[in-house]
Amino acid sequence: MNLRISHPTTRGRAPVITDADIRRTARTLLVEQGTDAVTLRAIARALGVTAPALYRYYRSLDDLLESLRLDVCADLAAELSDRIAELPDDGAVQFLAICQGFRHWALAHTREFTLVFASPGSGGRGMRGFDEPFGRIFLAAAGRLLATYEVITPPAEDIPAELRADLQRFQAELLAALAEAGQPVAADRIDLGVTYLMIQIWARLYGHVTLEVFGNYPVPLSNPEILFDAMLADLGRSAGFIPG
Repeated sequence: MNLRISHPTTRGRAPVITDADIRRTARTLLVEQGTDAVTLRAIARALGVTAPALYRYYRSLDDLLESLRLDVCADLAAELSDRIAELPDDGAVQFLAICQGFRHWALAHTREFTLVFASPGSGGRGMRGFDEPFGRIFLAAAGRLLATYEVITPPAEDIPAELRADLQRFQAELLAALAEAGQPVAADRIDLGVTYLMIQIWARLYGHVTLEVFGNYPVPLSNPEILFDAMLADLGRSAGFIPG
């Protein structure tokens, strides 16, 4: 495979490159060869420049990978937004469609999924970035869901005491992010039970998708989508936004 890209040059000078060239080349390396292939040396070689030339745009490889992660998250958000654009303005319908769309995207973009959600140190930042397009898509659907459905949450006494401080911080962040995204929800509708439920839903959603993307199910499944849809239906029924 030859990733070398031809750029205009001035006699005796290095090729003229742009930030867009660097990110496009990094994305190509990621998609075609995986995260480990995205190095400053490989990008510079493909662009016909020296690696130090890239430091004019990025302080480090981690800095470049963060920009690449943001690009991937924006593309994912755009795909999910298109997916729900023609759906009814119903929080449950759109939330479930977003969950299904996330799975479909992950299976079609396994290396981008790995960068954003499964790379060491990434910490699932794509989901935690409430101020990013991807996070706002989920927040908007969650806000409509909480505003129009009586969501069933775990009783307060069932929430482990050791998690309460973390859940309270998440609760404050969630309320602020929903208000900023134009989806204000009364504070009493986002109690610790709601935040606990949201984390559990994300854990199950992310767990299923990750197992499927990396082929790590303990038993072979001829149609894992059936299991995924059953999992979503179970979550919806237990939370009260899908009729039992």
